[in-house]
Amino acid sequence: QVQLVESGGGLVQAGGSLRLSCAASGSMLSSSINGMDWYRQVPGKQRELVAGITRGGSTNYADYVKGRFTISRDNAKMYLQMNSLKPEDTAVYYCRITIFGNAYWGQGTQVTVSS
Repeated sequence: QVQLVESGGGLVQAGGSLRLSCAASGSMLSSSINGMDWYRQVPGKQRELVAGITRGGSTNYADYVKGRFTISRDNAKMYLQMNSLKPEDTAVYYCRITIFGNAYWGQGTQVTVSS
């Protein structure tokens, strides 16, 4: 069983910063984790990929967060540093990891950016 717990969400003014964390635990080894990703979802829309990082450290970002968000990982933990936040970044943010082709999701953390 794999559990993911996100933290770090909250309310911030436009232009501010937040740092999201995702901690994975359970019956797995951190070395077994392949991809680690951050997604976000707003009501009425599909969940979308924000950023991803591979076991080797390669990263990819959605165009709308490039230059503002930074993804990183440390063993079984993953982070998303979000700078220059905009009201349109308001969403529930989810972390996802893949282990041997299986995907596991966290419960989500709300990020609200006020204008």
